[in-house]
Amino acid sequence: MVDTLLEVNDLGIQFGGLAALERVAFGMEPGEIVGLIGPNGAGKTTVFNLITGIYPPTSGWISLDGKRLAGMGTRRIFQQGVARTFQNIRLFKKMSALDNARVAAHNQMTYNPLTGALRLPGYWREEADVTKRAMAMLEIFGLSEYARETASSLPYGRQRRLEIARALMSGPKLLLLDEPAAGMNPTETQSLMSTIRDVRDRFGVAILLIEHDMRLVMGICERLVVLDYGQVIARGAPGEIRRDERVVKAYLGGSAV
Repeated sequence: MVDTLLEVNDLGIQFGGLAALERVAFGMEPGEIVGLIGPNGAGKTTVFNLITGIYPPTSGWISLDGKRLAGMGTRRIFQQGVARTFQNIRLFKKMSALDNARVAAHNQMTYNPLTGALRLPGYWREEADVTKRAMAMLEIFGLSEYARETASSLPYGRQRRLEIARALMSGPKLLLLDEPAAGMNPTETQSLMSTIRDVRDRFGVAILLIEHDMRLVMGICERLVVLDYGQVIARGAPGEIRRDERVVKAYLGGSAV
C-alpha cells in the first residue's frame, strides 16, 4: 500500500462572501505527476496558494506526509518540502543564473551567523557544496553555460527552466508548477516535457502542475484533476478525462474528443 504524500480534503475558501473554492478534494502519491486543469478562473492557482500557505482555507484541510499544513505559514510549509513556481516568472533578475539556483538552498545551510560573518572554514565548505550542487542542477536543465549570466538576459524559455531548477534546489517532496509551458514554443514545450519526467525520475519528487497546453498535460500526467467554478468536476487518468462529457463541455471542447 502506497502512502499518500499530499491530501486535500473538503477544501474551500471565500473572498468577501464569494466562494472561490468549494469542497475540493484529491490526493497525490510520492513521485506522482498530477495535472490540475480547468478554465481560466476555475480556482487552480487558488489551490496552489492554499497549499503553500499564502491563503488560509475557510474550510477543509491539507496535509503533507500526514502533517496538517494549515496555519504553518509559507516559510514552514517550504521547510516541510513544498516548492513552487508562478504564472509570472519571479526570478532575481539582476542576479546570475547560478546565484538564483544557490539562493534556494538557504534552508539547508547549517553554519551560524558568526561563522558566516568571519568566513570560517565551515562557511566555505558549505558554500562550495551549494555551488557544486547548483551547477549540477543547471546542467540538468541545460543552463550550465549561462551560469554567470544575469537572469534577465536569458530568453524566456530559459528563464522558465531556471525557475524550476531553483525550486528543486530546496530539495522538495512536492513541486508545484504553475503553467510551466506558458510562452514557450512547441519545441521548447516538448523539451520541457522530457525535463519534467527526468526531474521526477531523478529526484523522486511529486509534481502537481497547472497547464493549459493539453499536449503537455496528456503527455506527462498520470492523473488529472479538473476544476470548474471552484469545484472538482472530474478526476482520473488522461484517457478517461478526455472522454468525460462534463470536462469536454466545460473545458476541452468538442475537438478534444
